[in-house]
Amino acid sequence: MAEKKDCCCQKTKERSQEEYKDLIHRLNRIEGQIRGIKGMIEKNAYCTDILTQVAAANAALNSFSKVLLGNHIRTCVVQDIKEGKEETIEDLVDTIQKLMK
Repeated sequence: MAEKKDCCCQKTKERSQEEYKDLIHRLNRIEGQIRGIKGMIEKNAYCTDILTQVAAANAALNSFSKVLLGNHIRTCVVQDIKEGKEETIEDLVDTIQKLMK
């Protein structure tokens, strides 16, 4: 996958159509879950019912992160290592540490 820097010095990545559709689909579902939780608050739903939905949204976000991280390792990280960019390993370690907080 091609990575490039834009005018703001942020890396970008071109994703396959399949990866793009999967990630967007997951985010759309998470967005729907969050709207549902907001609706539950607005309708004065019982606390444990809301918390159950929050747990489901958290699980969906964690699943999204796992998929994105896996894709990142298989594409960006592998490519950078092949190109001799060893600093990518430290970036990956930092990213994983942030995810595990």
